[in-house]
Amino acid sequence: MDIRQISEDYSVSGQIAPEEVAAIKAAGFKSVICNRPDNEQPDQPSHEAVRAAVEAAGLTFRYIPVISGQMTADNVADHGKALDELPGPVFAYCRSGARSTNLFAAAQQAKG
Repeated sequence: MDIRQISEDYSVSGQIAPEEVAAIKAAGFKSVICNRPDNEQPDQPSHEAVRAAVEAAGLTFRYIPVISGQMTADNVADHGKALDELPGPVFAYCRSGARSTNLFAAAQQAKG
């Protein structure tokens, strides 16, 4: 897992596995956002499997799936709302971390 810090309260990575949630919690994150739709690749863990591990660890989870290359205004609004509501710091993931990074940038720009 390659965690990349984007801001003081927001970091991203590529796909995580449920067994990596303990390390995410140990790193101090309070919330996890999944930006990757289920079944994008046959071997990826479902968001529900990750959600179960995240919630079992006492962290907050949000599922905001974004189709690669097809980010919508609704995706940006949902991500911005999640960032306003979730306890930080927030850890977000997708396949590579790019969608989660782009969503953050678009949500910040939408705020003005």
